[in-house]
Amino acid sequence: MFFLDPRYILFMAPAFFLMILVQWYVSSSYSKWSKVPTRLRISGAQAAEQLIRYGSLQNVHIATTPGNLTDHYDPRDKTLYLSPNVYQGASVAAVAVAAHELGHAMQDKESYVPLRLRSALVPAVNIGSYLGWILLMIGFLLRFPEIAWLGVLVFSGGAIFALATLPVELNASARAKQLLREAGLIYSEEEMHGVNQVLNAAALTYVAALVTAVLQLLYYATLVLSMGGRRRS
Repeated sequence: MFFLDPRYILFMAPAFFLMILVQWYVSSSYSKWSKVPTRLRISGAQAAEQLIRYGSLQNVHIATTPGNLTDHYDPRDKTLYLSPNVYQGASVAAVAVAAHELGHAMQDKESYVPLRLRSALVPAVNIGSYLGWILLMIGFLLRFPEIAWLGVLVFSGGAIFALATLPVELNASARAKQLLREAGLIYSEEEMHGVNQVLNAAALTYVAALVTAVLQLLYYATLVLSMGGRRRS
């Protein structure tokens, strides 16, 4: 239904193009700097271990997780999950990604408000992703704009979550850059340039996600507006 609507293409084509462009930039940046070793020639896991000690983070663990660029920090078990290329790789890219995830661990330690807000939104967003579709479909099938608008409202949680994610990720990257400098894991300006490029490219994925969520929300709102305010008699 939605995907056959020309308006859907009109709204979402810019988002799809942006996502493709950003993913290309992330992949190319990561690929380039994953081939450049740091002066210390330490792996992402070794860098994370040193930064954990430097930041006086207690009970923070490091583990591997399958996949490529699947790195993340889980506050529930205080663990940095690093993909194999980051865990084992002795490159500027590996160190940058590991430091970024450690930035999240520091946010967790300090009870960083945006991180807590994002975590609180997760259950609502997970439920809303299913409930929003149901309400929209019921509203359209029964010609009840009020129900459809409720679906749009529920779907707005995704855009709010994407917006809440931005400061969390940008702050983690800022912490990573500062930590790498202060701990002496990054020496040259070339290395720092690589760290900046990798982390800035990653940050663009969250910008693209926000743009996508907002455009999708606007599309749904446009559909409901086109229904008019009358119920089917």
